[in-house]
Amino acid sequence: MTIIILVGLLCLLFGCLLGFLVRYAYGKTRLTSIEQKATRIEKEAIHEAEKEKDRIILKAREDIANMKFDLDKEVRSTRSELQVTERRLQSKEENLERKQADLEIYKQSLSDKEIGLNARESELNEAKTQIEKEKERIIGMTKDQVKSEMVASLEDVARQDAYAYVKKIEMEAHQEAEKKARHIVIETMQRLASEVASVPPVVSTVSIPSEEMKGRIIGKEGRNIRSLEVLTGVDIVIDDTPDAVVVSCFDPIRREIAKRALEVLVSDGRIHPTRIEEVVNKVTREIRRIQYEEGEKIAMELGFNSMSQGLIRALGRLYFRYSYSQNVLYHSRECAYIAAMIAHEVGADAEVAKRAALLHDIGKGAQIATEEGHAVYGAKLARDLGESEEVVHAIASHHDDETPHSIEALIVKIADSISASRPGARSDTVDNYTKRLENLESIALSFEGVEKAYAIQAGREVRVIVNNAKISDDKAHEIAKKIADRIKAECKFPGKIRITLTRESRFVEYAS
Repeated sequence: MTIIILVGLLCLLFGCLLGFLVRYAYGKTRLTSIEQKATRIEKEAIHEAEKEKDRIILKAREDIANMKFDLDKEVRSTRSELQVTERRLQSKEENLERKQADLEIYKQSLSDKEIGLNARESELNEAKTQIEKEKERIIGMTKDQVKSEMVASLEDVARQDAYAYVKKIEMEAHQEAEKKARHIVIETMQRLASEVASVPPVVSTVSIPSEEMKGRIIGKEGRNIRSLEVLTGVDIVIDDTPDAVVVSCFDPIRREIAKRALEVLVSDGRIHPTRIEEVVNKVTREIRRIQYEEGEKIAMELGFNSMSQGLIRALGRLYFRYSYSQNVLYHSRECAYIAAMIAHEVGADAEVAKRAALLHDIGKGAQIATEEGHAVYGAKLARDLGESEEVVHAIASHHDDETPHSIEALIVKIADSISASRPGARSDTVDNYTKRLENLESIALSFEGVEKAYAIQAGREVRVIVNNAKISDDKAHEIAKKIADRIKAECKFPGKIRITLTRESRFVEYAS
């Protein structure tokens, strides 16, 4: 058994050795084959590289030959151009040399002419000297004296020409400015649509249900009517007019309070002093509420949503007030629109102009007696209520209580004049109208030398005729200016009044 195992181990060992020898021989044979193949590939690669090298060298030689040919061609072309340029420069040099020779000849000719001119000038100077001496001998004046007189004469002529030219420029500038201003004003008025003013009544009529109510309104020994008149500051007129009582007062607010209070008392039927006082106080509060609401409505309409309550109250107090039959609150609203449009046209601050124009008449709603004009008082009121200095100044200067020093202040003044003077803005009685015309004519006739004066165009122009023998042209201009200054100082008027003064000579002869 042991022998069999040993034989088996020997056979296994022999088989392993034989397998190793066979594998070794196969590997060596394969390695030899791969080395031969690598040698062959290397030889082929070397052969291909040699062929590519020859091809690249040949291609490089061809490119060098082509570049050399192109370079030679370019050099020949450049050489040809240089030769042409050289010939052109040579030709120009020859022309310059020729022109320089001609210039030398011309200079010599000018030098000869200059010598001749100098000699001629010397002769002329000698002749001029002789003439001057002869002039001095004839007129008995020296040369300096003659020169002084000539200069003085020329100065007068130049001064007159300069004055005429300046006057022409001023006239053209004035005409252009007036034309531009008229265009802006007319365009602004065309864009504004406002109601025509109607004459507000100075009396109000209260209807009563029966004649017996008149006695109750009067009360025992007239105590009811006296109480109502004292509390409201109006006159109660009870006459033969059937079923009506008249409330008379120039103050529209007091008249409105009395009218409404009387209507409440008549409808309620309880009429006695205590009740009258209660109703008057209630109606007064209602009127103030209406004023505040109207002021707030106008402020909101114009876009002033953050306006203080104090300013709204001051604005609302204008609701029941009228100036020449024009409602002051609506006039202020109209001025605000006009000022905004003009400010946009001329490039000013539209918000400042519009706000100042809206508030310019708040002084008219003052409930206290003051010697100041409404413009000054309104400016103080606006300042106390927190308005800016630009707005305050525009309010104070819209009637020239202060000198306007901002474009917005001037715009507010212009807007106020436009709103007051537009057709239909204000109405006036015939007596006041006639009195104003007569006043204008009497002012013009009060000056010495004025023969006739006519107020025309509803008082917008005054035509004056002066005595030609007594008044010179300069004096006529002075009289026209004085008339304008006096009208401005003594009369109140919207817009402006034109003074046209005429001075003429008339000569009449008769042939018989």
